Amino acid sequence: MSLRILFAGTPAIALPSLQVLAGPCLGDGAPCSGRPAWEAAGLLTNPDRVRRRGGKAESSEAAACAERLSAALAEKGLPPIPVLKPETLKSEAREAAAALRPDLLVCFAYGRIFGPRFLSIFPLGGINIHPSLLPKYRGASPIQEAILNRDTLTGITLQRIAREMDSGNILAQKELPLSGRETTASLSALAAEEGAALLGEFLRRLTASADSGAVLEGRPQEGEASYCSLIDRDSARIDWSQSAVEIDARIRAYNPWPLARTGCGDRTLYILEAAPLDAGPRRGGESGRVLGIDKKYGILVATGGGILALTKLQYQAKKALPWQAFLNGARDFIGSCLSGGF
Repeated sequence: MSLRILFAGTPAIALPSLQVLAGPCLGDGAPCSGRPAWEAAGLLTNPDRVRRRGGKAESSEAAACAERLSAALAEKGLPPIPVLKPETLKSEAREAAAALRPDLLVCFAYGRIFGPRFLSIFPLGGINIHPSLLPKYRGASPIQEAILNRDTLTGITLQRIAREMDSGNILAQKELPLSGRETTASLSALAAEEGAALLGEFLRRLTASADSGAVLEGRPQEGEASYCSLIDRDSARIDWSQSAVEIDARIRAYNPWPLARTGCGDRTLYILEAAPLDAGPRRGGESGRVLGIDKKYGILVATGGGILALTKLQYQAKKALPWQAFLNGARDFIGSCLSGGF
């Protein structure tokens, strides 16, 4: 009998892992023969949301992926992946999940806490994919936290779901070296692929084992836990009194959301890409002063420690532009002083 897995996920980072669950039937392009090792019993994702002003409600990225996978399954004469979009995980959601007869819950970036009554649906319990080396960076923003702290190493953890957030036993881990130029977008893409690979390896081990309980036991987390800070739009305000390397980390951590921003006169200016030229003492003017340009590096801005070169900028409600094109429409930008008040 196949292992039936309910997958819980919402944003793009979850998609490769959802695709792993369809792998036994779709991976080699041939119809399923015999019993697949596992199958997607269903998808649990957030309800449709209006993402643009005046627009219609749109499905989550995971729901759209499930629809594509269901179309591929239909071509092989196989049933679709049921999609659940409850507002809460109360009795109605529990009944809908139980009706799918799942053995195991797998979660990656679903965005909600699973209570004991919901977890009781699954005979094998639940496992979670977390993009950090737990117990480091428990919480909702481990990728941003690693970038903000300028870590040289992060990773992916597969863990048991426990009552306390991200505290469950570790089932598998993989380290990911960091170059120091990652953005949240690029590191999320890497974490998505590596998390899916780790999940696939674990499921193969689980379904091949005669003692699934031993495979699912894992090992306790070791060392002192650390936690992520809460991210909102105000987190992305640039403080030009910080050093160039600190501001650069904020720009990378808040790309693609909420985007690092500063004030420029009476306008909001987003800084999408930049690089620190040095981390020495302040020189060339007050913090936030636009000093000039360097044809190789971009627009030079004084910070509380060193010079930051801006390479991609965007005024609010305008297009994102490389620095040369941006200056074509902002002739008075050089010499201005950027503020953190927006």
